[in-house]
Amino acid sequence: MGLILVLVFFGVFATCALLLTAGGAGASQQAERARANLYAALATGRSEADSVVDIRKKELFSAVPWINRWLLQLELAPQLRTLLYQSGLKWTVGALLLMSAACFVFPAYLLYWRTGVLIFSLLLGVLFALAPLAFVLYKRSSRFNQMEQELPEALDLMVSGLRAGHSLVTTLRLVAHESPEPISGEFKICFDEQNYGLELRTAMENLVKRVPLQDLRIVVTAILIQKESGGNLAEVLEKAAHVIRERFRLKRQIRVHTAQGRLTGWILSFLPIVLGIALYLINPKTMSTLWTHAIGIKLLYLSAFMTVSGALIIRKIVNMKV
Repeated sequence: MGLILVLVFFGVFATCALLLTAGGAGASQQAERARANLYAALATGRSEADSVVDIRKKELFSAVPWINRWLLQLELAPQLRTLLYQSGLKWTVGALLLMSAACFVFPAYLLYWRTGVLIFSLLLGVLFALAPLAFVLYKRSSRFNQMEQELPEALDLMVSGLRAGHSLVTTLRLVAHESPEPISGEFKICFDEQNYGLELRTAMENLVKRVPLQDLRIVVTAILIQKESGGNLAEVLEKAAHVIRERFRLKRQIRVHTAQGRLTGWILSFLPIVLGIALYLINPKTMSTLWTHAIGIKLLYLSAFMTVSGALIIRKIVNMKV
């Protein structure tokens, strides 16, 4: 049985490594191919709606044909693809789902082999299956935070360009070439879309869809209103950059003041789990009563409910909106 567990573990590890490698190459090629097709279609005079519909028919969610056909019919697949793009990871949707399936199988099988309790084995498997998605959300949040820090400097570049006599479109290209990643890449896509035939309003709205940051949405709204009504856009963007800097400074101060509360939440959330594993390793016979006796199972449900409730309450307390 021990040999079987080792083989299952290495099989899951090899599968995840293969999916990451294939998924990264497939996602990069898919993004470049889709963008090239859109620009080519726009250059030939086709409407944006027709071009987008045609490209969506050719989307590649997985390098495995039958998985790709299944994902094309799954309503959740486009949302997962958007999350992957926003995270900056070069994965395909199929790779993400197969990694989640692999992460579900091994922990669930291991716990069921050790305890023989199906319900807790499935719960543990579901918890581990969510780990790849949690990693994607973490990378997405980190990328958005980085873009939020880079946005004021990008606006300063636009202000300098506008005051030097350049057009708004030229300042977009300036940000695309002079700013660091990831904000330069998003502005480059915005500039390319406008340069290849999309209206400026549509290109800016697409930018907000790709990067749904509140600060960026305000900046885009100000630009679009100025294009309609006129005014000093350089002054508007300069004030927006100042407000964003002050807002970001205030957020960092709040994060420092709430650090103790966030640490308390993490400790209280994981302490029961770590303590339970430690006690099981020390005295398996005594701890097994929790999932073999009816009262023990009820206590486990109660402890899980109280732990999750406490974590959510602490998160609500320390999560202050600015």
